Amino acid sequence: MDVKELILKLQLEVHPEGGYYRETYRSAGNVTTGNGKMRNISTAIYYLLENEDKSHFHRIQSDELWFFHQGQPLEICVIHGDVLTIIHLGNDIENGEVPQAIIPANCWFAASVKNSAGYSMVSCTVAPGFDFSDFELAGRENLIQQYPHLKNIIEKYT
Repeated sequence: MDVKELILKLQLEVHPEGGYYRETYRSAGNVTTGNGKMRNISTAIYYLLENEDKSHFHRIQSDELWFFHQGQPLEICVIHGDVLTIIHLGNDIENGEVPQAIIPANCWFAASVKNSAGYSMVSCTVAPGFDFSDFELAGRENLIQQYPHLKNIIEKYT
């Protein structure tokens, strides 16, 4: 199945940060977050990037877990404190890829298909559940001011 068929069959739509997605789960139960917001306990999405697509630097107020399904490996860049970590999400464990990654709450992160060719199909779960009001897309200049030593990677993903 080619990527266009996959997008149609899974009913994916364009995501505001880049790529395609579809929410597949939103728990019926709720929880109150540390800052007093009511959120679903957990949410899950399919997420797909192809070729030059990018998930631009953004952050959310919950932990997010990424699970690799198929296609090319995904490169996830995470800024935690002042440190940049690059995670290779995929199935080639012998060469440093991992099938699952954890992005801590409030960390800036971005992603792209490794080598910018093909597609990468993953799932993401968020707990407490995702809400667009907790989503913050990074501004290039502000992020470079905070992390001047990461200027090149910030320019790539903003």
